[in-house]
Amino acid sequence: MKDLNQVIDEMPFEVYERLRTASELGKWEDGSVLTDEQREHTLQVVMLYQARKMDQTDHFTIAQGGEINELSKSELKKQFKGESIAAFKEKDL
Repeated sequence: MKDLNQVIDEMPFEVYERLRTASELGKWEDGSVLTDEQREHTLQVVMLYQARKMDQTDHFTIAQGGEINELSKSELKKQFKGESIAAFKEKDL
């Protein structure tokens, strides 16, 4: 029987994406709802995958080594500088 570390090492990125989506939405691709236990375990696997296999720098993601990325307010402002969330047309105003 494989241990969790082996499962993570052999897990394709596509499986990670499906698990991440399921944990975010609370349901599987077929629409069936995750139980509380499934959601908890799925989230743990997603976080472990992120910590072991991904180099993430986004705010509140899991960095390699298992640390949570927490960006300062000024770092977040730099990251989103110049990006607009929405634009209004003149006739909308």
